[in-house]
Amino acid sequence: MKLPPLASLRAFEAAARRQNFLHAAAELGMTAAAISQHVKSLEEWIGLALFERRPRGVRLTAQGRELGEACSEGLGHIAMTVERLTGRSGQKRVSLACQPSMVTHWLASRLPAFRAAHPDIQVAIVYPLGARTPEEAGADLLIRHGRQPDRPARAILGAATRPTCSRGYLQRCGPIATPADLLRADLLHDETESAWTAWLASQGLRPPANAGPLFADFNLLVSSVLAGLGIGLCPTALVEKQIEDGELTVLFDHAIDEDKSYWLIAAQTLSEPGTLLAAFLLGETFGR
Repeated sequence: MKLPPLASLRAFEAAARRQNFLHAAAELGMTAAAISQHVKSLEEWIGLALFERRPRGVRLTAQGRELGEACSEGLGHIAMTVERLTGRSGQKRVSLACQPSMVTHWLASRLPAFRAAHPDIQVAIVYPLGARTPEEAGADLLIRHGRQPDRPARAILGAATRPTCSRGYLQRCGPIATPADLLRADLLHDETESAWTAWLASQGLRPPANAGPLFADFNLLVSSVLAGLGIGLCPTALVEKQIEDGELTVLFDHAIDEDKSYWLIAAQTLSEPGTLLAAFLLGETFGR
């Protein structure tokens, strides 16, 4: 079996997963120039372009995406196997890949109960970095947002998304009685304007010409909504506690993304700690 240079494969896998040479370099303790050289060497060895070089960064080619997925799955399987073999003596460990917003708004309040029930198991929370399977993330479990995956998965939270704001913003800038009132409000966007465009279109409205600020992830968005900067489209189930506490107000019942959920996906080969954590998370969802 003829393998490419393993050091270059490792560098490429990190670069492909993050789609950023600088971030990959920080992860591996290398320089961006070294990552670039490894990728170039691998491209020369294979005879294919794996990245498109652009003025503002890099983008995977179709061949690069396919190889990146294979590398992530293979390295993830190796990591889990090593962890399983070495974990037979000493503390057990389970890894869960999920977005920071899921940790902040749902998982953090539940983890202490799991730790109390299983003090011998260490939980490692890792970034999914765009992974669609636990194997790609190098984790035992993955919580993924979107439509139903093409492999066994359980929905642990609905992702129906509704216009939401703080009580202070509503007092200061309200009343907001009809969807049309939103057109004069401060609309906050999560990564792109597409969510607001879709919600307003469902009400027969076009978005205002002057778009509000964009936030790189949901944690930044919801922090700004809580601070009273404007109205955001928030997954109602994810901010349920803030709604119950009166910190946030859902302005309209109509939702988009009702066909999406937060899905719990288990690795095909799941360790005993992974099985226990999966059962616990599903119990938190369906056992209450």
